[in-house]
Amino acid sequence: MSVTIRDIAKATGLSSGTISRALKNETGLTEDTRSMVIEAARKMGYDMARLRQKKLRRITFLLHRQHNNTSSSPFYTPVLHGAAEACRKQGIILSFTALGPADGVLDQIRVHQPDAILCAGYFEPELLAALRTTGKPLVLIDMKLSGYSSANPDNLMGGYLATRHLLEIGRERIGFIAGSLAHFSIRERARGFHQALFNAGVLADPNLEVTMQEGLELEAAAREAMETLLALPQPPDAVFCYNDAAALIAMDTCLRAGLKVPYDISIVGFDDIVAAAHASRPLTTLGVDKSALGALGVELLLDGHADDATERVLPVSLIVRDSTVCKSGPA
Repeated sequence: MSVTIRDIAKATGLSSGTISRALKNETGLTEDTRSMVIEAARKMGYDMARLRQKKLRRITFLLHRQHNNTSSSPFYTPVLHGAAEACRKQGIILSFTALGPADGVLDQIRVHQPDAILCAGYFEPELLAALRTTGKPLVLIDMKLSGYSSANPDNLMGGYLATRHLLEIGRERIGFIAGSLAHFSIRERARGFHQALFNAGVLADPNLEVTMQEGLELEAAAREAMETLLALPQPPDAVFCYNDAAALIAMDTCLRAGLKVPYDISIVGFDDIVAAAHASRPLTTLGVDKSALGALGVELLLDGHADDATERVLPVSLIVRDSTVCKSGPA
């Protein structure tokens, strides 16, 4: 037998009217009461889909403050545009805000008054849990966490394709520059890197893997990571970087050190941001349809998949440019 509002009222000692208002996120209740009701409903197995019958009219696109900067914008801005276009076609209003754990998350949501929420990039589990207490349908983009529906590029396959490409062009000491492994996408790209080495019978060298130092701006952290690899007694002859922004800085560091790209060292990035094709040595990278990723997040909300932990994965494609294979002579 399915759980009813009356069952939740009996379990919590609240009235059925209060339970109904809390589940529908209506005004007139404290956040403590609302959170208690939502939590009780989830634990008792109440079918939250019952509340999703009305048409979505407003969606809020949330971006973590750590991604709201010049290094991350080339990726997340097209994602936002893709979500906005998908909403426009459905007559849905999309609002945007960047926030972090100290920003009064629930107050921000009340200001926007959305019917549903998209969270793009890494969010702390505690922050997502707070957002979930609103009772709003919620979908993650470029992140995966147990119990949440999500839309992601195929990060694992991307890491695999990047590394296999470097092996196929004859590179023997392949380095990997990573950002924080707390990020699902970076962990998956690292897994793909290791899988390609394993499949090729190449023993992974931990000295060739560097995680960028937290607390530094991306440019300083990526440059430091590349300098660490170049200082090794046996430096790498190729490097796969977790994203294009880091890869472009790594390549600049190599060029400043007098190395010829791709002859002395080959560089691969990930995401295919606009700057990748316009570097001094156009960057080999993994193409991600960022607009489609944003649209896919909206689709998950519209199809009612916000509460069933559905994961959708978009394919990625290897784009080979001069940073790994150059038709002209050394420069």
